Amino acid sequence: MTEPAYLTSTRTAYDTVAEAYAEEARDALATSPWDRAMLATFAELVGESGPVGDLGCGTGRLTGHLASLGLDVFGVDLSPGMLEVARRAHPELRFEVGSLTALELADGSLAGALAWYSLIHTPPEQLPAVVAELARVLAPGGRLLTAFQVGDERRHISRGCGHEVSFDAYRLPPDFVAGLFEAAGLVMEARLVRAPQEPEQVPQAYLMAQRPK
Repeated sequence: MTEPAYLTSTRTAYDTVAEAYAEEARDALATSPWDRAMLATFAELVGESGPVGDLGCGTGRLTGHLASLGLDVFGVDLSPGMLEVARRAHPELRFEVGSLTALELADGSLAGALAWYSLIHTPPEQLPAVVAELARVLAPGGRLLTAFQVGDERRHISRGCGHEVSFDAYRLPPDFVAGLFEAAGLVMEARLVRAPQEPEQVPQAYLMAQRPK
């Protein structure tokens, strides 16, 4: 089966910027109390109930953070280049190449799934299938936390982290994403939209949902 073009362009872009991206994002969590609060709440609710997948983990910065909060966490990402950086930064953790469109995980195998700005490169019309895949791998009682830029537009990115790239990113309406979660059989638990912080240009959203027990 031919891979969708958006997956190919996204992988190529992140392979290109991997090293520079890691450096640029290194201190991002330290400067965002909102991010830390949502991740801490997610970690507390999931606890020791089972494995957690950081799905679209990039360079593994949040995989490592969740591990420091006591979670049994591993990372999955489309980009081998990003994962090379992740494995070097966190040799004690497991990282695997994979796509949110077809996760190589058993049904109901995760106590928690993090999709942190990893839904934003999927065209909105294809997001229902991706969210259904995330719901599939959650165990009963398992939780899904996502974060994304708020809006309703496609942005073509031609330069990132000092490199020429060519891929798309989508800003999403929170009601739309919440509706996808509910359509996949998940129950919404929390929704937070915050004002942008430098250098962000638009509000940011966090949504948490649970698979019914």
